[in-house]
Amino acid sequence: MRDVVRESALAGRLVVWEESARDGAQAKTLMPGRFRVRLACAQGALFGADGPRHVVFAAGFPAVCAEEFEAVRQVAVEAEGHVSVAAVCRGALADVQQAVASVRGSRHARVMVVVPASEAMAQVMVHRGARAALAHGVDLVKAARDLDDRVAVDVCLADASRADHLLMAVAAGELTAAGAGAVILADTVGRQLPGEAAKMFARVTAASAPGTVLGSHLHNDLGLGLANTLQALQAGVRVVSSSWLGLAERSGMVATEQLLFILAHAPDRTAELLGPSPGASLWWRAPDLTRLPAIAALVSEQTGVPLTVTTPVVGTGVGTLSTGTPFVDPDLFQPYDPKALLGIEPRIVLTHLASTRVVTAVAARIGHRLDAAQSRAARAWVKAHAFRTGRAVVDEHAFAAYLDGLTAHDTEATA
Repeated sequence: MRDVVRESALAGRLVVWEESARDGAQAKTLMPGRFRVRLACAQGALFGADGPRHVVFAAGFPAVCAEEFEAVRQVAVEAEGHVSVAAVCRGALADVQQAVASVRGSRHARVMVVVPASEAMAQVMVHRGARAALAHGVDLVKAARDLDDRVAVDVCLADASRADHLLMAVAAGELTAAGAGAVILADTVGRQLPGEAAKMFARVTAASAPGTVLGSHLHNDLGLGLANTLQALQAGVRVVSSSWLGLAERSGMVATEQLLFILAHAPDRTAELLGPSPGASLWWRAPDLTRLPAIAALVSEQTGVPLTVTTPVVGTGVGTLSTGTPFVDPDLFQPYDPKALLGIEPRIVLTHLASTRVVTAVAARIGHRLDAAQSRAARAWVKAHAFRTGRAVVDEHAFAAYLDGLTAHDTEATA
């Protein structure tokens, strides 16, 4: 069996392990099977025909219930060829068998077995020490490969952030020798600081056997999931977990849209960020960033998780202008061109901060040409209206009604 994910990582290309359907469920969201298929296909389309080489779509956790098994199976069948489809399971033989069955027959199918790496997590999850838990993980990889050698097997080392680095490196080599495609180090509780993440990935990478492919799964409880993922990338990791809108357990994890945008929008800066590394590019095919806002909006609509004004990359504030100096020179006040990179048209939003220029421009857009006195009057009305209603953004219908009265009054006065 050809493992395109492993091939990509060893060639220095980025593989996104998408968790919004699986770990996102722990954010109290639920994606029906048909929506998971739609999302998987849309995410694969970011990379065209190279979708399976750049995206592992974690379709779900089949052991949850019969309906979850069927949802995973639906993704495996209907998203085949768009992404590599994965099922996630606990470190128990029955769960591994069920996970393999849920994706069997799909091209580029995978299962990920969760194995505890720290002493504390091993005692809680499997009631044994970390060494014994990791050794059992090796047995499970062999068992999964024996079940169906056309299904790739990955292992997630839970609570890696509190585990012994050398122990994980040795285990990663043994897991790889047993047939694991990738070994993913998880900051399960989102406790790491960037320096700690950098040290963990550097040490485990340095001590791992040649041919070991490491990955990251980093939570955002301290707001550092993205920063820590960049540390993993700097250490040479090329399989990185993320989730649309950051959906995942507790405070979530790295947001897929942010991660892809940061790594693709400015290749020179990405090269500077990652430093010298094997492989000329992160991409077989760079992602089409103009698709990011639509996918994020789709996920928001399905899950009920809102896109806010301050959501990076895909939020409602991207590409908006509301004050004077940025209105005069928008490029100076934006880190990138949202229209060129994301397909987001710039918008002028009328708020209590509006300058006369902003007010005049909005008035012109809705069909009113104002003279200097009218512009000043309109600006005063906008500010008063905002404070009167207690809402920063002024409704343009209300503004238009005001302008109709203002311009009609001034026309009558000069008649």
